Parts: sequence; structure tokens; C-alpha cells
Amino acid sequence: MKAIEANYDGLIGPTHNYGGLSAGNLASATNKDQISHPREAALQGLEKMKMLADAGLVQGVLPPQERPFLPLLRDAGFTGTDHQLITKAAVQAPALLRAASSAAAMWTANAATISPSADTNDGRMHASAANLTSMLHRSIEAAQTARALRAAFPDPAHFAIHPALPPQDSFADEGAANHVRLCADHGAPGVELFVYGREAGEAPALRFPARQTLLAAQSLARRHGLDPTRTVFARQSAKAIEAGAFHNDVVCVGARTCLFYHQHAFADTAAMQDDICRAADGLFEPLFVEVAEDEVSLDDAIRSYLFNAMLVAWPGEERLVLIAPDECRQTPSVERYCARLVAGNGPIGRVHFIDVRQSMRNGGGPACLRLRVVMTPAQLKAANGAMRLDAALYQNLKNWINSHYRETLAPADIADPCLLDEGRVALDKLTGLLALGTDFYPFQR
Repeated sequence: MKAIEANYDGLIGPTHNYGGLSAGNLASATNKDQISHPREAALQGLEKMKMLADAGLVQGVLPPQERPFLPLLRDAGFTGTDHQLITKAAVQAPALLRAASSAAAMWTANAATISPSADTNDGRMHASAANLTSMLHRSIEAAQTARALRAAFPDPAHFAIHPALPPQDSFADEGAANHVRLCADHGAPGVELFVYGREAGEAPALRFPARQTLLAAQSLARRHGLDPTRTVFARQSAKAIEAGAFHNDVVCVGARTCLFYHQHAFADTAAMQDDICRAADGLFEPLFVEVAEDEVSLDDAIRSYLFNAMLVAWPGEERLVLIAPDECRQTPSVERYCARLVAGNGPIGRVHFIDVRQSMRNGGGPACLRLRVVMTPAQLKAANGAMRLDAALYQNLKNWINSHYRETLAPADIADPCLLDEGRVALDKLTGLLALGTDFYPFQR
């Protein structure tokens, strides 16, 4: 059956700021408390979407979540009006207010795990919102993420949208950032690779948290109805996690039959390769592109986000295209490697560099900003067409961003209750642009 791979990017929200909230994310920690540029960030993300849409790829848009997230403050004992909550929290619990104000939902690679209908036992596309329990500021996203997915993919005859796994450490799930699908063709059965950092109940042994558990990955595979013989579970290496690879997509990316990864990405690379080859038997021959430590050090790979690039089957090109952040060509070892990569006859034929600096400074590259969704023509027709980027929506969103986003946001601005009001005005307008209904956000109900 024919199918296409769409990318659904998260619109970067009005409270985009550098809160340094993500333990193990070196870029986030390094840029903590610096002045952010929400308008520039959102426009950079939108331009990336436009580039893909202009090339003929299907590009979807997922809305920002409301921030600050007032239920978190109320659960913490703060009372009063919405403005009073923010004012009190700014004085008594500023770290909590920062968590409640995070715009991290823009990184939709963490939003959910997607399994296309070619892999599932009921012939529907399955999506499970991620619980993101490892980080407070992300654990508040799951319910609204599920609501956004249901708005994007509303027809239960074609789509099964699942809530997040139980919000408990044993089920820690970080979404598609730890999931890769390999296939000969998007519409053909494939191999789904789940990467985990620890087992449920395993005592912490690392300086940085291992955010994905094996139990979570296995649970997702079961609820999506995947064929066990076509499903692979591989452990991320402790070395990668300790170096700052807080998700597997910081050291690995895959598309079609190609898996592109760093030498130190997996705890047992040989076993990973054997398991994928066994699962792919009769379907396709996997192509493994491993980057050796002496070509690009693990530190350089993480600093440049070489693997947090988008690996895309580009219309009209036989070989895959790697859409990488500008930081890759500013890192000498990575720039040299990219030149050698495309000069050969391997599966990756071109590297295209883009500017997503505002996202990068907070610890998310091009791949973090998108959620891959494989759909058949019937499923694409059943999806919410108002959330698909075209020339008109691009211009409407550009105007919307320029009208509603602040140019700069300093750490002290998080305490400004007017930021909540500005965000609500903006989001209320956005629901009309994306046909989300009049009660999509809690403040609208």
C-alpha cells in the first residue's frame, strides 16, 4: 500500500525561554538565564516547515501549549486569581514558575510515539502521547499533547490515539526521540527500533538521568499491536548518556533502510545490528552508517547535533538528505565528515544546513522539532487539513507570530502576569487558524 511520511512540527510558544530545566541537556544548562527571542525562535521553526512543504513533503503543524501551566501552581498550594498565582509563585517558588512556563512542548519528537498502519495488527495508525516523567517541566504536557493528536488525527476508523503510559518512573517514556522506524517503503511493513536507557526499577548509576525504560518501550509496542518479530529493543550506551545524549536521537537517526549513528550510541552495537537484520529478513537489507570516534568525537557529535538532524527521502533525489543545524558546519570535525559522507556512494547523498539557533541554544535540533507520521492516502484525507502547512497557512502563521510574540524574553519576564494574557490572546486566535475548535485550551472552556 502506498503511504507518505509527514512531519508534524511544534510551533514554538510565546514563553520560549532559557530556564536550564533539563538535567543532562548540556545546551540547556549552558544557556540558562540568557535572554531568549521567542519571535525569532518561532519564525525559525516556521521557516524550516516551509522549506519541507515547498519541496513537496507533507508538513503538519502542532500548536503550542498554554503557559504558564496554572494547574501545576494550584497543585503546589498557590491560590487566588490567575495573576495572583503567578505573582506569588515568582516570589515563593521561582523554580516552579519556570517549570510551569516552559515552552518545551515545541520539541514534538518527544510528544508521542507513532506506529503506522503497515506495522499494526488492526491496520490503523497508532499514536501514544509520551508521559515525560523524568522532567517536571515536561511531565505537564501529556494530556494536552493527546488532545492535540486527537485534533490532528480525529477519525477513529483510521487513527488510534492513546493517552500516556502511567506517570511513574518505571514507565518513563520520552516519545519518538527514542524510536526509529526502518522500511523499504513507507507503506510497506517495517522494523520498529525502540531504544532505552535503563530497565524499570534499575538503581540510578549515572550522573545524568536515563529517561527511557525498557518497560515503557515494550508497553508501547504491545498497545500499538506490533509484530514481535519485527520489533527491536536496544540499550543506549551509558557513555552516550553521560556525555549529554539525553535522548537516542542525539546520537542516532534513521530513515528508510538506513540507520545513521555514532560509534558510542549503543551499549552493544553488534547485537543491535544483528537484531535489526533478523527483524528485517524478507523485508529489506538494512544499511548501517556508523560514525567512528576518531572521525567525529562523541563530544563534537553532541555539541553540533549532527545526529539530531532530519534524515529525509527528498522528492526527486535517489539518496537521502540530512537536514542538519548550522552548528554542524561550525564544528570542523563534523564539517569534514559531512563532506566525506556525501562524496561516497552511501545512502546519504546531501547535507542541507539550516538555522534553528534559538532551539539549539535550548537543546533541540531540527529533529527535535518534528514528529514523523506515516499515513496512507486515506489517512491523510482523514487528518485535519487545517493543520497542514500550505502557502496560506504559512503566511497566516507568520503574521500571527509577528503580531503576538515578544521580541525578547528575559528571566525576570517570566514573573510578568501579562505574559499569560498575551499568550491566551495568541492561542485563542490560533485555534481558528488550525481549526482546533473553541474549547481546545483550558482557558477557553
